[in-house]
Amino acid sequence: MKALKKILILLLFSIQSQAQLTIEKIMQDPKWMGVSPSNIAWSEDSKTIYFSWNPDLNKADSLYKYGLEDKKIVKVPKAERQALPSQFSGDYSLDFSKKLFDKNGDLFLIDCKTLSVRQLTNTIERESNPNFTQDETKFTFQKNGNVYLQSLETGSVSQLTNFLIGSKKAEPKLNEQEAWLKKDQLDLFEILKERKEKKDVTTANQKADLPKRPKEIYLEEKSVDGVVVSPDLRFISYRLSLQPKTAKATIVPNYITESGFTEDIPARTKVGAAAANYESFIYDLKRDSVYQISTKDMIGLLDKPLFYKDYIKLDTAKAKPRKVIISETIWSDDAKNAVVVIRSTDNKDRWIMALNPETGKLKLLDRQHDDAWIAGPGIGWTFGAGSIGFVDNSQLYFQSEASGYSHLYLIDVLSGKKTALTSGKFEIQTAKLSRDKTTFFITTNETHPGETNLYSLKIANGEKQKLTAMIGGNEATVSPDEKQIALRFSTSNRPWELFLQNNQAQSKAIQLTDSRTEEFKKTAWREPQVIDFMARDGQQIFARIYEPDRKLKNKKAVIFVHGAGYLQNAHKWWSQYFREYMFHHILVEKGYTVLDIDYRASAGYGRDVRTGIYRFMGGKDLTDNVDGAKLLTEKYGIDAKKIGIYGGSYGGFITLMALFTTPEVFMAGAALRPVTDWAAYNHGYTANILNEPAQDSIAYHKSSPIYHAAGLKNNLLMCHGVLDVNVHYQDVVRLSQRLIELKKDNWELASYPMEDHGFVEPTSWMDEYKRILKLFEEKLK
Repeated sequence: MKALKKILILLLFSIQSQAQLTIEKIMQDPKWMGVSPSNIAWSEDSKTIYFSWNPDLNKADSLYKYGLEDKKIVKVPKAERQALPSQFSGDYSLDFSKKLFDKNGDLFLIDCKTLSVRQLTNTIERESNPNFTQDETKFTFQKNGNVYLQSLETGSVSQLTNFLIGSKKAEPKLNEQEAWLKKDQLDLFEILKERKEKKDVTTANQKADLPKRPKEIYLEEKSVDGVVVSPDLRFISYRLSLQPKTAKATIVPNYITESGFTEDIPARTKVGAAAANYESFIYDLKRDSVYQISTKDMIGLLDKPLFYKDYIKLDTAKAKPRKVIISETIWSDDAKNAVVVIRSTDNKDRWIMALNPETGKLKLLDRQHDDAWIAGPGIGWTFGAGSIGFVDNSQLYFQSEASGYSHLYLIDVLSGKKTALTSGKFEIQTAKLSRDKTTFFITTNETHPGETNLYSLKIANGEKQKLTAMIGGNEATVSPDEKQIALRFSTSNRPWELFLQNNQAQSKAIQLTDSRTEEFKKTAWREPQVIDFMARDGQQIFARIYEPDRKLKNKKAVIFVHGAGYLQNAHKWWSQYFREYMFHHILVEKGYTVLDIDYRASAGYGRDVRTGIYRFMGGKDLTDNVDGAKLLTEKYGIDAKKIGIYGGSYGGFITLMALFTTPEVFMAGAALRPVTDWAAYNHGYTANILNEPAQDSIAYHKSSPIYHAAGLKNNLLMCHGVLDVNVHYQDVVRLSQRLIELKKDNWELASYPMEDHGFVEPTSWMDEYKRILKLFEEKLK
């Protein structure tokens, strides 16, 4: 009887705690919950963990440290913090005993055993990107766009490149008359001829006596980046880009300013705007010559994208070489092998090529083609090479979605032999090579798409060991000596905390921090169940579901649509949508069932899910949510006439498409900062999925809500920040005018004059979510 009474008291306390949640409470400054540790890094001697933290709830985070010897967490004093080396960048010697790094524009060298630091430069100018040379007696660095070489013993500095803005000024060219007169003068007057010959000899001698200087490389109007020096100091590779003068940028008006005048915020271009041209070159210091890396003979460069078949003009036109971007050069330690990653600017091809630095010629090692677009964990984006490097002087590792999931591969750059190190229906999300280059530390989601764990993978035999044991999200940072693992771990109802464990298979992890405030702990935060269901085309879809107690259930439901870019939310770790997570508690306590779906294009599920929206946003991504609504009615007892939908950014876009194209499914929707016309969004994201509007207008008309606005029948709330430099406020203004012209009267727009894409002010969050709650309470009757 006493046990039953205790259970009843705990249940009552839980209900009372949940009932205390209000919009004002959950949307206040997030520090009310506590601030999780972040930016985890180890000291070079593996004895200290450094991390950003704010347990005192100050205005900003501070740097803290945990000592493995004294087992204490303390705030790092200012003087110590300022003296600390950079922990997230730098170049190690081959035996990892020394590390070069830059900090605050100067260069330093640290002894990784004693932690003694030697300052190498102290200038007003900014030096960066230091790298050891092959013999490790010198190092290269960059300053003012050029490369320099400095001796570690003497400190002497020499300049290796001489990039100059503009064009070389040529000697004035004589016309025919001027050339005849000059020759005639020299033929007539012997003294004049002698003086000229003497002057020419003197000038030649003066030039011969001058020390050798780096070759003048004129950039004209181009910009230089991606500069890499070979370990043996023989070659310097670099990339030039020319920005088009015709690309028109957008502006975002700012109405509430200190000056009292409307001020313009310069913003991005729109998708399809004229793009930059890129060329890559090699400077051979030995031969003092510059030549271009040639891509003209690359396999597949003339291939036409598959979507051209929908347009007769494109399909029948003569094929032209596609534009490409070449990554920074990746060198083996012995400087005998070099590799570059090349991406087509339409992002449908990635080539990994062996580079002959003496000729600038390329040899194909691996080509990944996708009729949609190349992406995925570890594969990199347009300018980045992704997860790639040399295991030894001939073996290169890289990641590829060739199997449909991002996996780890080895290829011999000499023989071309390729080996898959991992396989299966899961993703390698991170991969780091051990210091002895025998093992990879990989993070995967193979136990469940909503869980992440760290594994060790032996290169020689493929033996794999699961190192982490806690179910949720494991963000691992292995110590430099590779004996310990610092973990940032969370579950779906407990925010991120810092843990420590031995680098052994499923060793017990010890919690080091507890960042939650007492106020946050008072609420019994729900652990949403991660479920899966089958979409209409047979694809397995994962989701989070929040269910109310049986007595509270009102047969109403709300579907939340997460944002995009490349994101996952039906997982078992703490969501970046923590405000929405708490809002769902309020909905549940009011009797709603909430479904949060990882629709098509969500991260974590491989290539086919990632590219499921190609050429039709608002297609499978929307039908996944419609199928989720059907699941709610068939399995969870929801009234089909009482389902609402909401989301921000891409989630706002899906909400618009839902109300415009499937009005029989959703009775009300809140579209927050939504894209209303994809032709108005940025190039890097949109062109991958929908190609360019001038080439693929079919995709843009199918995918843009503004073309489907006539289908609005039910209730729509739109909320948008006026200062949004990502999805511009213009988007929602244009759609509003369209709805006015269509004589729709069941919509409203809430504008937030001082907010960007991600809201900052608690009052804005409160106002927005009060409106969302009001919408569902009034319209889902």
